[in-house]
Amino acid sequence: MQKKSLFALFIACVISSLVQAQTYSIVIKGGQVIDPKNNINEVMDVAINNGKIALVAKNIDARQGKQVVNAKGMYVTPGLIDLHGHVYFGTEPNHYLSNGLTAVVPDGFTFRVGITTIVDAGGAGWQSFPTFKKNIILSSKTRVLSLLNIVGEGMRGGDWEQDTTDMDPKMAAAMALGNPNDVVGFKVAHYMGGTWTPVDRAVQAGKLANMPVMVDFGMHNPPLSLEELFMKHLRAGDIFTHTYTLLDNNVRETIVDEASGKVKPFVWEARKKGIVFDVGYGGASFNYTQAIPAIKAGFYPTTISTDLHTGSMNGSMKDMLSVMSKFVVMGVPVADVIKASTWTPAQVIKREILGHMSVGAIADVAILNMREGNFGFYDKTGYRMEGKKKFECEMTIKGGRIVYDLNGIANPIVVSQN
Repeated sequence: MQKKSLFALFIACVISSLVQAQTYSIVIKGGQVIDPKNNINEVMDVAINNGKIALVAKNIDARQGKQVVNAKGMYVTPGLIDLHGHVYFGTEPNHYLSNGLTAVVPDGFTFRVGITTIVDAGGAGWQSFPTFKKNIILSSKTRVLSLLNIVGEGMRGGDWEQDTTDMDPKMAAAMALGNPNDVVGFKVAHYMGGTWTPVDRAVQAGKLANMPVMVDFGMHNPPLSLEELFMKHLRAGDIFTHTYTLLDNNVRETIVDEASGKVKPFVWEARKKGIVFDVGYGGASFNYTQAIPAIKAGFYPTTISTDLHTGSMNGSMKDMLSVMSKFVVMGVPVADVIKASTWTPAQVIKREILGHMSVGAIADVAILNMREGNFGFYDKTGYRMEGKKKFECEMTIKGGRIVYDLNGIANPIVVSQN
């Protein structure tokens, strides 16, 4: 009887020690950690517990993790932040990217490519934001933030986006200040009137709310001056999206002089001023003829983003990792590409709690494989580059929970039922 009691006590002690040994919910082993904020770019282990980064160090004991992820040969990065997407999906006719069918449901197109945070760029304006918050922000597992359109109706397209009487900076700022957890700035887009009214009203809203403005510069012939936009209307921290675009019919000025192939001098000055240059790839907003000479000159994007919607994802853009891969193929170092997709956008939208893996930070993590093979990367004109490497998402962790696992690299595998 005494032997049985001693044996039972021994088993209980073993079980107790095993439970105590599992200090962390997840331990990620052997990956190349790239954490730009903390200047880390080396093979490290990452431990997660209670939804936060608990430890980044060499050789964390795998036995301390309830789940262990073998990330050998892969990149371990902060969760990606897509600064320019369109996720105000709905079913209303004639609503384009504001409660319409051209936008996409975020959760279907984020986690599978390592995105944990996506910023809807102007889909909702101050009038339509409450519906966007109820239907999309509060119902998505992806962290969805908003750049409010200066147009109250939002990005409905057509005449709605040309209506300067619906561009109210005070109402926009009031909505932003009333929703500080969800709204990170303001957006100007698609205006063809040839005046500065939308930009100036958005900047006024930005000043009232102390938030940045993103500008998708309108189309007009002759085009409005980019130099005037950067140096006289925008502030340091404001965002110029579709940086590497060339539109037909001379309706928008380019950053690279088409005749000389050189980045225009005032563009360099705008960067020194603090203008943020965002990719915003989109369906028609990226040209290799602009991007290649700019990258060769060292004019890298400040932030990398997709301009995600049904048109761009089924065109040459594809997804966030495809856009990131294109910049690697053009010669931008991987660490710079990661920084432009994580820590820098977090700073731009003043969400410094995101985009890094400091101890105590929210445990948003992307584990990326770099596939090797023969890949083709083309733009809207059919210009094609070939590359030998391409990013692929192996796993996405949001808030300390595995939300996407491509090949079942977690041990044990816990399959979500919702």
